[in-house]
Amino acid sequence: MARRILLLGPPGAGKGTQAALIASTLHVPHISTGDMLRAAVAAGTDLGKQVESVMAAGELVSDSLVVAIVDERLSQEDARCGYLLDGFPRTVAQAEALNDSVINAISTVVLLEVDTDELVQRLLKRAEEEGRADDNRETIGRRLEVYEAETTPLVDFYEVGVLHVDGVGPVNEVFLRIMLALANS
Repeated sequence: MARRILLLGPPGAGKGTQAALIASTLHVPHISTGDMLRAAVAAGTDLGKQVESVMAAGELVSDSLVVAIVDERLSQEDARCGYLLDGFPRTVAQAEALNDSVINAISTVVLLEVDTDELVQRLLKRAEEEGRADDNRETIGRRLEVYEAETTPLVDFYEVGVLHVDGVGPVNEVFLRIMLALANS
């Protein structure tokens, strides 16, 4: 059975770390819009130039641009038997566009839950370790506000089948919680 998984959670919840583990275990591609967009910025592509200032301010890239990028990626051969989306959709409008454009839309939603104080500490630590421009104190607050306003409604949009997983703890423990939730879904 093809698994088409959406991994949701606020910035700093560990989506990227967990997505890589899940995708490897399930043998599906890990499709991260954040990684694709950061790579475009680093490469100085036209797309990168368009999104650089938006990302640096902690805002979301336009729905139409992100939908086009993801739609193209999901049409590739390796995604036909399943995929794991990380960072998309972030809004109900993106989720509706995804459902309209993809034949095999999302079958399972995993929501990583982490409290705000823990998120801020994780993001500040990541900023020091990785030097990510989108992880400074000013943009962290903005990114969490944007997540709450724009992304949280996705839980209601997908309502049935959202797997709520505690995202606090060692990486391997969180991973086990996710895999158990997937196995029981």
